[in-house]
Amino acid sequence: MLGLSFLVGSSAICSCWIPLASAVLPAWLPHVAERATGSLDTFISSERSRALQGVLDNIGAGGSKVAGAEPGLVVASPSKEDPNYFYTWTRDSALTLKVLIDMLIDGDTSLQPVVEEYISAQAILQAVASPSGDLTDGTGLGEPKFEVNFTAFTGPWGRPQRDGPALRVTALINYSQWLLSKGRNDSSKVDSTIWPIISNDLNYVGQYWNSTGFDLWEEVDGSSFFATAVQHRALIEGQRLAKRIGKTCTACESQAPQVLCFLSQSYWDSNDKIVVSNINTQTVRNGRDADSILGSIHTFDPAAGCDDTTFQPCSPRALANHKAVVDSFRPVYGINAKYTQAQAVAIGRYTEDVYFGGNPWYLTTLAAAEQLYDALYQYDKLGNLEITPTSLPFFQDLVPTAATGRYAKGSQTYNTTTQAVRAYADGFLDIVQRYTPTDGSLTEQFSRDDGHPLSAVDLTWSYASFLTATNRRAGIVPTSWSSSLSSTPPATCAATSAPGTYAPPPLTCSRNVTAVTVTFDVREMTVYGESVFVNGSAPEFGGKGVELHAYRYRAGDPLWSGTAPPLPAGSRIEYKYYKTGVDGVTVIREGGENHVLVVPEGCTRDIVVSDVWQA
Repeated sequence: MLGLSFLVGSSAICSCWIPLASAVLPAWLPHVAERATGSLDTFISSERSRALQGVLDNIGAGGSKVAGAEPGLVVASPSKEDPNYFYTWTRDSALTLKVLIDMLIDGDTSLQPVVEEYISAQAILQAVASPSGDLTDGTGLGEPKFEVNFTAFTGPWGRPQRDGPALRVTALINYSQWLLSKGRNDSSKVDSTIWPIISNDLNYVGQYWNSTGFDLWEEVDGSSFFATAVQHRALIEGQRLAKRIGKTCTACESQAPQVLCFLSQSYWDSNDKIVVSNINTQTVRNGRDADSILGSIHTFDPAAGCDDTTFQPCSPRALANHKAVVDSFRPVYGINAKYTQAQAVAIGRYTEDVYFGGNPWYLTTLAAAEQLYDALYQYDKLGNLEITPTSLPFFQDLVPTAATGRYAKGSQTYNTTTQAVRAYADGFLDIVQRYTPTDGSLTEQFSRDDGHPLSAVDLTWSYASFLTATNRRAGIVPTSWSSSLSSTPPATCAATSAPGTYAPPPLTCSRNVTAVTVTFDVREMTVYGESVFVNGSAPEFGGKGVELHAYRYRAGDPLWSGTAPPLPAGSRIEYKYYKTGVDGVTVIREGGENHVLVVPEGCTRDIVVSDVWQA
């Protein structure tokens, strides 16, 4: 299907339109002039601990800035107004947990409880019905965001979004491979707890990859480079894990080659030498979008070469696109005016952006740096650097005498060129340093005119992006995702799909819930104008009790239903139903003994109690 450009309300990767006059500094954000920049290494050292804490502060239930969020849910930002980002996005959450899982694999075992809670939370969310659909046919997996109490967000939004399940696959497979590694061999957890979640997501990718959806900025309904890139990666990783644990992934084997074919042949514009980030859409833009740089860094394979097919960071296509995207922002932002063609500049989403006035983002500026650090790692491992006609303009900006050719590691040309690339990459971090407040907090955006922070405070994705970019600068890279398993696409692309099967994952919990949401159902014939309530011994019922609703009331099935505020787990509650008459005054109470409910303990978060009115 072809979709129209759809502008909706604000989000952590947002698509709402705000007029330029509204892009003023909110009262809760301090004005930040350019800070006096010192050593970049010193800034990175201090900001890394601040960024990690910023991430952890935004994860329920222990996060200090997201009170009320359930365990394991990653909240996009503590901001609840102007804009309201107090939700959990599948995409943001998976990208954030991938960062923490990489750090866990590198030795920070204190993060494992956070990862375990995330897994428990995703098992719950997969089964939540939403406006996108439910788990019966997998459509519910395309729902982009949820409330922080495990309920559906039912407001208007750009849905479905098809990158979230693929990104969740990558995060969970990374953790699974670590659990299966020598010395741990925790195959039972992978098999019984994690694989059912992964399997649902892989089936979703295999079934719906060839359907359009909204991009990572939640604005454009079409086919997204970022989504296609991470979908291909997920299918390759899924195939490898399935074989390791004795499972099958039919969708992985049948669809990965076609996804790669679509990725490699559909998005590249050989005339302009750019990745056109959104295709199959009626939204008209110039095509240069940070979506493409994000796609490259999130499919970076440390064991790969400079592969154009998968747009590896050091590939000629990816470098040419990097130049095109960065150059598009040079004349757009006032704060970029002082920089030359050989210097880094602040990067936004795309030049036509109007959200909060259309500004640079921390995460996109950091992504521009990260791609170059990834490329430097790949050159070092390959032992050479190749400049092709496609990538030559990128290199000539940095080294005017650059020429096509392959240069061996250690040669003068190799050393001069890689040093220039590293200095250029550091320039993007210098921009971030310059416009980061002295307390180290990172918002979503910073002003195009003077660099003051804008939009959502303490954006989780901004902090996560700082961690990944600085890790790559230090030569710390993730494990390979075996991109070589599918590096040659078919000669002819085909619009294929693999129908999937879906099942609710088994629920686990790393900590027992403290309260349970209870829905009370009672069947009682009423006349028009009467109301039904339930009241109980717990203070949560309040004085009048909980009013029930008749939206499921039918002839032959007089069902009244209502949900009480969360009740303490393990508590014993007595309750009864009553009606008010048409006059709103007369009270008709249920007969018989009090009903008794013992609220369950453990992992259960919500239950339904079904009763029949006692005469």
